[in-house]
Amino acid sequence: MANTISSLKRMRMTERKTAVNRMRRTRLKHQIREMRRALEAKDAGAAKTVLGDTYSLVDRAAKWGILKKNTAARYKSRLTTRLKAMTASA
Repeated sequence: MANTISSLKRMRMTERKTAVNRMRRTRLKHQIREMRRALEAKDAGAAKTVLGDTYSLVDRAAKWGILKKNTAARYKSRLTTRLKAMTASA
């Protein structure tokens, strides 16, 4: 248990930041899941509308430090590849 005032403050700050990061990570996972479901349903229209929101959230997650930069780029690349393959086959 923390004893000093500064360490108690640091604990409070950490709890708040952990809650925010947990919310952001959950939101990111839900957005990626929504995009993947649109791709699996072969719904090109829905996938294209969700793609912009997904890109935005992935980029922000990389900026916040929830994802590494290359991981964010990999997510975006794979989702785009799946969308292009789906539209090409249709």
